[in-house]
Amino acid sequence: MHDRRADHARSRRASCAPAPTGRRPPAPQPTRPAAAGSPAAARARPQHSPAASTPPQARSSGRTHPPSRRPIQPVGEISGAPQATRGLRSPSHSGTQKRIGGSQVTRTRPRSPFRTAATAGTAVLAAAVLTACSGGSGSAKADDKDAAKPDTRISVNLSGKDAKAGQPVKVTLAEGKLQQVTVTDSKGATLDGAVSSDGRTWTSARKAAPGTAYTVEARSVDGGTAKADFATAAPDKVNKLTLAPGKNTTVGIAHPLSIVFDHPVKNKAEVEKHLKVTTSNNTTGSWGWMEDWSGKTRVDWRPKDYWKPGTKVTLKAELNGVDSGEGGGWFVRDYTTNVTIGKNQLVKVDLDNHRLKLMRDGQEVKDIPMSGGTPGGDKASWRGKTVLMSKEGTINMRSETVGLGDAYDKMVDYSMRLTWSGMYAHAAPWNARYMGSANKSSGCIGMDTPDARWVYDQVQVGDPFEVEGGDAKGTQALNNGYGEWNLSWADWQAKSALR
Repeated sequence: MHDRRADHARSRRASCAPAPTGRRPPAPQPTRPAAAGSPAAARARPQHSPAASTPPQARSSGRTHPPSRRPIQPVGEISGAPQATRGLRSPSHSGTQKRIGGSQVTRTRPRSPFRTAATAGTAVLAAAVLTACSGGSGSAKADDKDAAKPDTRISVNLSGKDAKAGQPVKVTLAEGKLQQVTVTDSKGATLDGAVSSDGRTWTSARKAAPGTAYTVEARSVDGGTAKADFATAAPDKVNKLTLAPGKNTTVGIAHPLSIVFDHPVKNKAEVEKHLKVTTSNNTTGSWGWMEDWSGKTRVDWRPKDYWKPGTKVTLKAELNGVDSGEGGGWFVRDYTTNVTIGKNQLVKVDLDNHRLKLMRDGQEVKDIPMSGGTPGGDKASWRGKTVLMSKEGTINMRSETVGLGDAYDKMVDYSMRLTWSGMYAHAAPWNARYMGSANKSSGCIGMDTPDARWVYDQVQVGDPFEVEGGDAKGTQALNNGYGEWNLSWADWQAKSALR
């Protein structure tokens, strides 16, 4: 009688046999074929072994080979924000089948766990691996290709939630070449930058601003992508500024670009590097630093000569992320102003002959009698090339505000400011008898009301008032309004922090 338990034991011993060692097995002994239908033939038929459900494989011709041990490629890793990953494996890697002792045995190779990077500011480009392992046929070649791929991790010089502001963002690729890097802040603004000649690094042109969150997205030339995030520490102090002229204004040919800062600026050279002036006709000019009449830090941009009429001027103060120095704080935004230069005109004031002339395009438009400041003391006028700062209409003028006691307290019409110290051109009907004959004011340029009205209507903010004559108390100071036109071009250039 056929012993099924013995067959089952032999089947179990065959399926648990050790893996082939690569040595030639003993040659099988020749046996006489069993007759069909006999118990021996029945025993020769395969039983229900574990290999029965596996598709038949090509049988060995007496020689065995160890299974292939190629590494399994991970899908990808993103450091700083770990993501779930899955290994991809082609059907040809499902196992190794061998026939041992008359039974077919399937052996499955164990998989290696894959790792997730966790270093701050580091990411792995994964798209290339996904592409190589996505196919079914030819997967062994894809695995060989992936195993040879370079390390595509990136690192960012700034990381975490409290990174130091005021430095460029630098992205470095471990191996290969970068194609593109985008750095975006929480408001959607991006930092421009460039990839190095070797393709390994990208550096932003602007600096990271304080108190700002950034997202870094990188792409390699192989098509892989990576993403990282960081945020900079909040500033202890914020510096701001005031620009003149105002945005989208038209001004006269002598108006400089002027910036007054809320807090002191110690890093003048660094700040000046981020002040960009462009003009429609390549006007030559320079920045000059000074202390404003208010005591605050100020910097002006003056052209070499008066502006040409019609010139379009743009000032971009790209200061976001710039440290103004000790006691000044950080700038946390950029500023922009656009200016158009108006008519080519100026006002000539002759203190000795008591005349005021409006000149336009080099031609005299009108000659008006006037009376300047009383010579010989504090009531005298300033001489020099000054600039019309503002047209203020009717204002209250009180002598105590300019250190002249209680000499006057008047409402004055058609007031045109020339200095911070209180020198104006305006209507002075109380001095009508001195117009054109003597300087009898408290320092201003006075005219009859009809003449003052006409001048007020003709002039524009930024027009130069060139005051000449011996009946003056001196030349207007640099910071007393816009006094830079009283300096030579060389002296003005010397006031730049970049000279």
